[in-house]
Amino acid sequence: MRVLWVKAGKLLPVDTGGKIRSYNILRRLTRENEKEKDKDHRLTLLSYYGGRRDPDYEKALSQQFPHAQVVYTAASDSEGLRGVVDYLAKLPRLAPYSVSKFTHSTVRKLIANQLASGQFDVAVCDFLAPSLNFPENLPIPCLLFQHNVESALWRRMATTESHPLRKLAYTLEATRMSHYERRTLARFHHIVAVSENDRQQMLQMDPSCEITVNPTGVDTQQFQVAPPSSASPPRIVFTGSMDWEPNIDAVEYFCAQIWPHILAKFPDAVFQIVGRTPFPRVQRLASRSVVVTGTVPSVTDYLRDATVVVVPLRIGGGTRLKIYEAMAMGKALVSTSIGAEGLTFENDRDLLLADDANSFADAILLLVRDAQVRRRFEQAAVHLAAKFDWSVVAGQFAEVLQRMAADSIAGIPSSKRLAINR
Repeated sequence: MRVLWVKAGKLLPVDTGGKIRSYNILRRLTRENEKEKDKDHRLTLLSYYGGRRDPDYEKALSQQFPHAQVVYTAASDSEGLRGVVDYLAKLPRLAPYSVSKFTHSTVRKLIANQLASGQFDVAVCDFLAPSLNFPENLPIPCLLFQHNVESALWRRMATTESHPLRKLAYTLEATRMSHYERRTLARFHHIVAVSENDRQQMLQMDPSCEITVNPTGVDTQQFQVAPPSSASPPRIVFTGSMDWEPNIDAVEYFCAQIWPHILAKFPDAVFQIVGRTPFPRVQRLASRSVVVTGTVPSVTDYLRDATVVVVPLRIGGGTRLKIYEAMAMGKALVSTSIGAEGLTFENDRDLLLADDANSFADAILLLVRDAQVRRRFEQAAVHLAAKFDWSVVAGQFAEVLQRMAADSIAGIPSSKRLAINR
């Protein structure tokens, strides 16, 4: 099977949830294809990026993925004042900014030529971001890998945002994304969602689209079971990219409305916010009891010593890899319903759900105070995470691609293709 996989932006370093999911599936698909030692089994990763030229990235990607194609577009990096100017320049376009900023004429021509070349059996559009680079009429089976329901994510961000300008921008993006996402779902031959919840939301947009659920995974070799935490004072840990709005909102909410309840009972407790490039809003949360680490070599060092891991998300989409990662290391978790949305688990057995500040704090205090109860949740977490190793998840993804390619060869129309795990 010859696969073209299109990724907007850099894949390395693997430091966000989307990158982690894509990287682990890509790595395992590449290994399986390389085993065949046959030109008819090849995965080609097309990664295009803007900002500053990065030869080190291009070299590293080629080393990890032998058939990788890297395209440097020199597009704006969308940061600071340049980002504002770029946003305003693209505002008249029908497509949402989070898609149009990743659209480039060179990439569009390259993808069109490769899809028409006969070199590939199937193509993958990774996230909605590169989708506008794909031609309107797709000559080979093309799969859209939806890590989130993007329109739902933007609506939640608009709902919870208090700053008037950001709220206006999020509302506008949500409206444009809703129209664009619906049209794009109808255009691709098959969709992969990361949860049944996401699948149902997308079917509401377009009941005719074929959608397979491919669950979130975890690297059980990297995230190995840690001994029960004996940290004193207790350590409460949150992990995630701290330049992503849902994570920023989560830690602000936690520090303002939940953390004071914990400190009232455990004055020496420590809350660790572990994740890359924290925004100033996150950095301002640092205090005697709150540690903002910034980028770290590995989150496993912090998870290993955590008493409790928290996921107080109020906005977001897709599924949170951070939950299965903490579970694989044998950690007790407290999450909001949105934080654990789309994952397979049983409340009060595998983790604790709490959707208001008081109940969230009470759940943390229960786990901190009672080592026996905490241990029960730790053991249940390990058992659950073992079912979702990336090798299993990538195998299921490969089945979807193989089915698409086989149906195309057999001449079965896209409307008659059957979704796996539907």
